[in-house]
Amino acid sequence: MRMKNRPLIILALIFLLVIFIAIVLTPLYKKVPRKIKPIIKGRIAIVIDDWGYHLDNLAIAGGIKQRMTCAVLPGLKNSPEASESLHKSGHEVILHLPMEPKGNLKLEKNTIAINMGRQEMRRILDTDLTEIVFARGVSNHMGSRLTENREQCKIILLEIKKRKLYFLDSFVTAKSVCAPLAKKMGLRFAKRDVFLDNRDDPEYIKAQVRSLKKLAQARGVSVGIGHDRKSTLLVLKEMLPQLAKEGYQFVFVSEIARVEK
Repeated sequence: MRMKNRPLIILALIFLLVIFIAIVLTPLYKKVPRKIKPIIKGRIAIVIDDWGYHLDNLAIAGGIKQRMTCAVLPGLKNSPEASESLHKSGHEVILHLPMEPKGNLKLEKNTIAINMGRQEMRRILDTDLTEIVFARGVSNHMGSRLTENREQCKIILLEIKKRKLYFLDSFVTAKSVCAPLAKKMGLRFAKRDVFLDNRDDPEYIKAQVRSLKKLAQARGVSVGIGHDRKSTLLVLKEMLPQLAKEGYQFVFVSEIARVEK
């Protein structure tokens, strides 16, 4: 009788052993849960213009952890220090190239003018980029007259392309020819969508940031330009972390500048 039951007993023991091994080893081979990628509602590029006049707001900018692109004016006493400090803070630095505007406005030294020759423009650009050593791109400071002039604008954009930089059109005139020229020559290009601080008023700036957010959500990406002012930077320091929590990604202009097809 015992001999007849022996195979059954062996099978039962094997079955129990298999169950035991399965229970012991299951945690070791448990599948790692897949990480769920955060939903990005839109990408926002914040640009702060006119660094170099003073150093007053560098500490505030250094306290903003979201990515910003900072446009530094050349030829000012504080420009090199501002550029280096902003770079060390993790922000992207670009050259804020003075260009001729319409009207009788006060001009920066070595402003690119429509009556200049190619060699003079090249010399100014080389000098400015030598000073703003961390520059990844170039934007126009003023320039409502020059950015409407196809021939002169073409010279500047070609020089920027030769240096493997991108161009950000501050878009100070609706008649700007920068976009079609950049497309034709294959230059990486971006354009301003919203001015954040045409009024130096925190509530106004907050409303403009909200407009920038809505634009990013609708189009996928938006570019906002503010200026080196305490009120502007304090609003950004307050609002950007909350927008990041809501799902908006802050990027450098270099991450969205592209050659238009």
